[in-house]
Amino acid sequence: MGGTFTHAVAIDAASLDILGQVKVPTTHQSKTGVAEGVIQTLKKLLNELNIGPESVSFIAHSTTQATNALLEGDVAVVGILSMGNGPTSWLAKRETKLGKIPLGHGHFLRTCHYFINTSKGIDKNTISNAFRALQQAGAEAFVISEAFSVDDPSNEDFALLIAKELGLCATTGSAISKLYGLRTRTRTAALNAAMIPKMLETANLTEKAVQEAGIKAPLMIMRSDGGVMDIKAMRERPILTMLSGPAAGVAAATMFLRISDGIFLEVGGTSTDISAIRNGRARLRYAEIGGHRLHMRTIDVRTIGVAGGSLARGNAKRINHLGPRSAHIAGLGYAAFTDNIGNCGIEFVAPKAHDTSDYIVLTSKDNSSKIAITTTCAANYLNLVPNSDPASGYRQSVERAFTALGTNMNRRPAECANDYLDLASSACQPIINEFIKAQKLDKHTLTLYGGGGGAAAIVPYLAHNLKTRFVLADRADVISAIGVALALIQETVERQIVKPSQEDILKLRQQAYLAVQHMGADPTTIQVFVEIDSQTNIVRATANGATSIVDPHLLGKPPTQQEITRTVATSMHLSEQEVKIDLRTDFFTVYKSIENNHGRFWQRPQRALRIVDNKGVIRYQAQDSEAILTEKNLVTAALEEMVNRLSNWGDAGKTIPNIVIFGGAKIIDLSRLMDANQLISIAHAELESVPGNEQIIILSNRN
Repeated sequence: MGGTFTHAVAIDAASLDILGQVKVPTTHQSKTGVAEGVIQTLKKLLNELNIGPESVSFIAHSTTQATNALLEGDVAVVGILSMGNGPTSWLAKRETKLGKIPLGHGHFLRTCHYFINTSKGIDKNTISNAFRALQQAGAEAFVISEAFSVDDPSNEDFALLIAKELGLCATTGSAISKLYGLRTRTRTAALNAAMIPKMLETANLTEKAVQEAGIKAPLMIMRSDGGVMDIKAMRERPILTMLSGPAAGVAAATMFLRISDGIFLEVGGTSTDISAIRNGRARLRYAEIGGHRLHMRTIDVRTIGVAGGSLARGNAKRINHLGPRSAHIAGLGYAAFTDNIGNCGIEFVAPKAHDTSDYIVLTSKDNSSKIAITTTCAANYLNLVPNSDPASGYRQSVERAFTALGTNMNRRPAECANDYLDLASSACQPIINEFIKAQKLDKHTLTLYGGGGGAAAIVPYLAHNLKTRFVLADRADVISAIGVALALIQETVERQIVKPSQEDILKLRQQAYLAVQHMGADPTTIQVFVEIDSQTNIVRATANGATSIVDPHLLGKPPTQQEITRTVATSMHLSEQEVKIDLRTDFFTVYKSIENNHGRFWQRPQRALRIVDNKGVIRYQAQDSEAILTEKNLVTAALEEMVNRLSNWGDAGKTIPNIVIFGGAKIIDLSRLMDANQLISIAHAELESVPGNEQIIILSNRN
């Protein structure tokens, strides 16, 4: 569900072919809200494609409702039932008293507070009275938060049971996050509770529509970290859907476009979402609301107010700004999409109240109509948009638009069109450069990937300015809906543990594994990524897996050997003759570049590696790394030898190399662990289902 349209796609599970797509305007004004748009697209898709409900094996949707609720302040008043005991009870009371939480744009989440000292225990009557007092103060949803409940949640769970008996909408701090930090945990839980009433209404309507359509598959909801969860999990933690709109596009980038390394830009009409992907994983960060951090991780997506429908601002001599107003928000049609534009002139207007009056629009000679000149129009004028692309427009119309603009400014039309795209490019470049540095992406082999209906308006010109390759996605206009369809079931479990033992790590791994299995992931597809942050003592296990019906990694027609070699060589910016196969198992092949310093004797030759799966998809990229072939039975000795040989010693002690194992069909990333014992214990857990004599690949490089 986008701000303008709700898109739906149907995908063949055996081939990943797009069987069809539909869209309807997002139903903001409907009595049943945006859920009505989901219901309409679902019915329309089933009817137009004549799909029987019994053949639907997986159904999921992404919604911007949680994000929009926060942006618009459309949230419930939250009552915080706080608990603590002992000499620090005053601190627990202070840390959970949040007052008005800023949401941005002048909106706030109002909270009310009631504290119970639990030194002498708690009982049902005390808890019930506390809830009644909060209700009288205006609370519509409730949070139960106690100091150190991540270690012992029994009091929170007891109070939650009473809340449910009273028919109240409530959640606990420890159910939302297992991290220490009472104030941040309470704030996160309060935002979650504030969304529950509205999100429950939408969830119930959507689930009812799915059931009435006769679809037996469980309804899945997109998460902000790029995975999906079942509707039961969403009802408990709707906050996890916040910012899930951009996450759907990133899911498509990794699962549909099969991006291993690169920058993904999802270009809409009003804004562009930019993210970085490294070795098939998007960068994550903790979310913030009103400048305050939350105990919730989201895909690191940067949004800018420049896109395919952006209007330019300027004066009679030059174009000096782009956006933030777009043609859609201004209620204007694009010149590129308007046929038979007649004689016209240029006017400078304020599209909306409080806008500056320097936005450039096309106007008819009799001033009876106005048309937008957008970045999409500029890209069409400069012949950057492929004919079959969603952004492709009428050639004659854009020529007349930029001829009028050039005449008005006494400049060549092409110069004006270039100004539009130079401004768009300059808005994107700082973010891309920041991602390149943070993700350690190789500038020389970097590829920009464009999705969204406006991708062709921004990405080709931007790639030209950055002197890099670009790829425009097929079905770019429905890329987010495709991402939702192919997203993996996902769950993250994290705890703060000082000097975690192998038992601690394996316990967390098992919790994450069981969580996604319970939601319907096929155990044979589940992978768990464990990372340890030595600075914050956070141990985090993220599990994901496909349903038993479809694993997007294993589908699709495999390419020929020549096609694979060409893909690998292109990703290395080398010729096919400069690439060769190094190692191979039944599931993965390691390609390496032939060492060549091109005559620069003072430089050490660099060797690029690409690990390709048996469907011809590059799954991992590395520079100047080492790959070895061994058997599962010998993995302990191989890991110990690599750690001893490649570890670095410094002021902070021993730093082990980054290790990634390719065993069976799994990619086991061990690069965020701290010592050899942790590596070996997680490796054995992940390789449990792999036969003892099966060959595996171990990739390593120094930190």
